[in-house]
Amino acid sequence: MKPFYITTPIYYVNDKPHIGHAYTSLACDVIARFKRLDGFDVRFLTGTDEHGQKIEKAAAVKGVDPQDFVDEVSQSFRQMSKILDITNDDFIRTTEPRHKNAVQHLWKQLIESGNIYLGEYAGWYAVRDEAFYQEDEIVDGKAPTGAEVEWIKESSYFFKLSAWQQPLLDYYAKHPDAIQPESRRNEVLRFIEGGLKDLSISRRTLKWGVPVPGDADHVMYVWLDALTNYLSALGYPNDGYQKYWDHAIHMVGKDIIRFHSVYWPAFLMAANITPPKTVFAHGWWTVEGEKMSKSLGNAIDPVEMVDTYGADAFRYFLLRDLSFGQDGDFSKTMFINRLNTDLANAYGNLCQRVLSFIYKNEDATIPTPGEFSDEDKALMAMPAALLPTLRSSIDNFHLHRYAEAIWQIIGEGNRYVDAQKPWALKKEDPARMNTVLYTLSDLIRQVAVLTQPILPVASAKISAVLGQKKNDFSMLEVVLKSGLKIDEPLPLFAKYV
Repeated sequence: MKPFYITTPIYYVNDKPHIGHAYTSLACDVIARFKRLDGFDVRFLTGTDEHGQKIEKAAAVKGVDPQDFVDEVSQSFRQMSKILDITNDDFIRTTEPRHKNAVQHLWKQLIESGNIYLGEYAGWYAVRDEAFYQEDEIVDGKAPTGAEVEWIKESSYFFKLSAWQQPLLDYYAKHPDAIQPESRRNEVLRFIEGGLKDLSISRRTLKWGVPVPGDADHVMYVWLDALTNYLSALGYPNDGYQKYWDHAIHMVGKDIIRFHSVYWPAFLMAANITPPKTVFAHGWWTVEGEKMSKSLGNAIDPVEMVDTYGADAFRYFLLRDLSFGQDGDFSKTMFINRLNTDLANAYGNLCQRVLSFIYKNEDATIPTPGEFSDEDKALMAMPAALLPTLRSSIDNFHLHRYAEAIWQIIGEGNRYVDAQKPWALKKEDPARMNTVLYTLSDLIRQVAVLTQPILPVASAKISAVLGQKKNDFSMLEVVLKSGLKIDEPLPLFAKYV
């Protein structure tokens, strides 16, 4: 099986999970699930970033040890993955020994390659962003992100980022798909072309971090530390990490594209490691037209959403309602309308009306079909024929189109039911009714295979009713068995007002 490696950013544990974290994890999960169904050897990583000044300050405010603080908050991100049915294969924490060993090894590689030197840093630093900013980036006394900045002057180790300006431009010229979408690629290229300055990669005034090898007075800059998680989770520097690394896809929010597409590949190339295959930066969510903020108290809690509406409903809305890569707005009204229209009325109704009819009128048994009409054959062939389109949607990160395409088939199924009227055929032509019901059952069985990446709970229920044991795309070619006994189907999705 061909290896496939996808990662979320490791989430900073200065606060509890919100819709932005859920969105990134879900996007990666949909892609990972699809690739597993399509026969790939998938490695899916998420985790938490647990060092840095923000953590040190947050722990001090609470009057607790930083390690105790991160232990508690990190657990909330594990819980988020669990309730959203996220199928990550590993969960990395930057306070783990395996990670610290990897980061320190990378540092030594950068030293040996002549890319680190000791100097003095004097400039603007934003604690909120854990980022350094150049003088021309400061707007009205703040970082371009709006974060407060402070002037810092201290002894620091520097990475020779300036030496990697042209190699980065050359690399991206040869690998045009390495940064996506195109708007983010252009943003990164403009930043690199504007000139790169050497990067401060250590702090003396901070203690909560990974110690610099050979100089315990310094800890590593949190982003050098954090970015290395993608390697440390694969066992770097031990042999074998390359199996997955050569296929690495980083899914990130647009606010951290610079770290992943400028600093990270420069670190890697300086250590003679190939940059990630792709960095995809998605947009941000607003809520009812406003930016999420603590002061407004409008953050969407994924745990509360799942408790109220179920994991499938929340997963579907996040992936279906936003053109992936763009900014989006979470509206409660739009959320409810999407659940009622697409899940309850379209998909849920198709499954319920067909399987309940079989349960009540066919002795809970999948009927034996007669001769199939061209229309029957065309409907049953739709799911398998859609697979190339779905592969393209996944590979090009058009996740919203994945759902759109499947729901077109669901719509065809509902129109077929209305046109064939199996309830009328029961008296007029029972043999034809059996063929129609079989056709619809097989369509539902196949659609449940395709919807697994987005709706794992509902898909598993449908597959169980229809006796489907194996879970991969080869099931699209399997023939549904006549005479199969089914359990009484229960409604898959609730309707809301």
